[in-house]
Amino acid sequence: MSMNIKKNDTVVVLSGKDKGKQGKVLGTVPADGKVVVEGINVVTCHVKPRKQGEQGGIVKREAAIAASKVQVVCPKCSKATRIAHKTENGKKVRVCKHCGAEL
Repeated sequence: MSMNIKKNDTVVVLSGKDKGKQGKVLGTVPADGKVVVEGINVVTCHVKPRKQGEQGGIVKREAAIAASKVQVVCPKCSKATRIAHKTENGKKVRVCKHCGAEL
């Protein structure tokens, strides 16, 4: 399964508790088809101190969300869009379905 979403893309969430929110992709997990988005799917983790002098406690962090639940936002027309692929100068590039701008 190939993913059209890459690190540093701006995406909008299509479903779930964070529906409608936008955020920047911090990382991807292509093997599981998931992405980690800034400020989306925030979970609380109970962290145990591992080293002497290290602080433990409850930490909030972003968990991975299914890539199918997010859609890339075009930087030019600022609409949530599906991604088309075009070949330019022998190189495959991602383009917006609405305005044709390169992503």
